[in-house]
Amino acid sequence: MSQSLAQQLVAWRRELHQYPELSNEEFATTERITGWLKEAEITILPFDLATGVVAEIGQGEPLIALRADIDALPIEEIVPVAFRSQHPGVMHACGHDVHTSVILGAAKLLKEREQSLPGRVRLLFQPAEERFGGAKTLINAGALQDVAAIFGMHNAPELPVGIFATRGGPFYANVDRFDIEIHGKGAHAARPQEGVDAIVIASQIVSALQTLVSRSYSPLESVVVSVTRIEGGNTWNVLPQKVVLEGTVRTHNSAIRSELPQRLRQLIEGIAGGFGARAELNWHPGPPALINTERWAEFSKQVAARQGYEVQHADLQMGGEDFAFYLHNTPGTFVSIGSNSEFGLHHPGFNPDEALLYPAANYFSQLAEAALKDIA
Repeated sequence: MSQSLAQQLVAWRRELHQYPELSNEEFATTERITGWLKEAEITILPFDLATGVVAEIGQGEPLIALRADIDALPIEEIVPVAFRSQHPGVMHACGHDVHTSVILGAAKLLKEREQSLPGRVRLLFQPAEERFGGAKTLINAGALQDVAAIFGMHNAPELPVGIFATRGGPFYANVDRFDIEIHGKGAHAARPQEGVDAIVIASQIVSALQTLVSRSYSPLESVVVSVTRIEGGNTWNVLPQKVVLEGTVRTHNSAIRSELPQRLRQLIEGIAGGFGARAELNWHPGPPALINTERWAEFSKQVAARQGYEVQHADLQMGGEDFAFYLHNTPGTFVSIGSNSEFGLHHPGFNPDEALLYPAANYFSQLAEAALKDIA
């Protein structure tokens, strides 16, 4: 069984990889997953979802959940493999095809011993993780109702296959986005005294934002403010009327996160006002920090060690993950499993080692059964 399932997981992963779909457009992906689950005689739950699938194995209480994300990225693939993306400009460059195949494999293994399970395992094949909306969609649909614990994974290209890592408490950072509009006064570039230079003001703001982090918070705190886009002007000899900055803020500290919008607003308005200009901050909150339940993080490590993984204590991550929304509703843990890719996540050359698939599927089936027994 293990050899045939291992081959099946590779086949599923490659089919998903060839036909990637962007967030909230995963219609064919949803059909594929639904078909594979039905072939295994796994119950599909009738949640009202445009994309994504919720299924269940077992009966009675307690109920735990396993989650996989299913969407891809707007990236043109450069990996020279026979199963490369057939959709131009779209690629599974984050490994969600891997995650989906792993949880499908766990589902197959759990289905084989369904009658002996001391409860139910709910399978969440979640859309739109890359746009940070899919988790909330499933929560709002009621998919986490009565779930006692939830577990999920991300492949880690920086780790070799066979390495498992997680940590209790904060793991991934929150993901907030901001944009700043600086309104100056346009003028001829040869007569700057007649205008209010929005580009100079933008430059001052970019520098000051870095000082906000380095001189307002302890260096032991994880805080990042990055400006990632500057847009202003349309020709070489005119000072523009307006400049727009865009960027992101990351931290693991909820108190710092809550005060940063006001701190940024005070800083940019003060700088702009000093030049006789006006600046506006628009704040777009994303997922909160992902905070693993200490108990379940340690539990997941113990199960991984029994399954032959080399278990490591994970480093803090400044990236974001909308699994955080689940953990703000339900206890559980999120783990990293080594995928050994030369190129990292969101790179057009990302190419995870498929040797991780079966061991990870077996791990999640064992974790789900052990968690049910522990709760029961």
